[in-house]
Amino acid sequence: MGEVLSAVLFDMDGTLVDSEKLWDISLEALYARLGGELSAEVRQALVGSSAENTMRTVFADLRVEPDPQAMAEAHRWLHDYTAELFEQGLPWCAGARELLDALAADGVPLALVTNTLRPLTDKALKSIGGHYFSATVCGDEVTNGKPAPDPYLRASELLGLAPGACLAVEDSVTGTAAAEGAGCPVLVVPNDIAVPTGPGRRHAQSLLGLGVEDLRAIHAELTDELSERSA
Repeated sequence: MGEVLSAVLFDMDGTLVDSEKLWDISLEALYARLGGELSAEVRQALVGSSAENTMRTVFADLRVEPDPQAMAEAHRWLHDYTAELFEQGLPWCAGARELLDALAADGVPLALVTNTLRPLTDKALKSIGGHYFSATVCGDEVTNGKPAPDPYLRASELLGLAPGACLAVEDSVTGTAAAEGAGCPVLVVPNDIAVPTGPGRRHAQSLLGLGVEDLRAIHAELTDELSERSA
């Protein structure tokens, strides 16, 4: 019998809210500002990326000297532009709000684990509802953002739980790697970018129709699989 589910750790962009499409708009605007054009390949690589890695990738793609001051200015501009888009409201991903409501009603502790920086996350939480989460961890609150395991390790620490007792819910390759690196089994709900299958992860087309017992069953199955592989 798999380990009992103690908490659920949710990614934000592309998992709970369909904000990746707003990031599409702001990144395209940044590229235009810097005299370039965002390719589909680079945009795909940036899904779930940390702020630092995003700037490194953009400047390398545009073959612009990675001057720290210029990168900081570009990041501020991107952050402010995206914040304006967030202020207009964030669309929920299918089934996300209903699942949060069901988990909260059942008393399951929840954490938000995102590479998005705290000021922008706080704007998003006004739309999502900060009351759902016992803990929130942002990209600027850990030493290394996703795909490093730091954000998920910090979230489980804040909840006082072992990572393996938590089910992570992610939409990206980057986020899935971070959760697995921390030791969390992962429910993968891809948004626009395919995420490979693998041990310790279960795929779903969307969160629509998933309930608390479904997550408990998924967590139990995955922890059983991981235990068998490590035996």
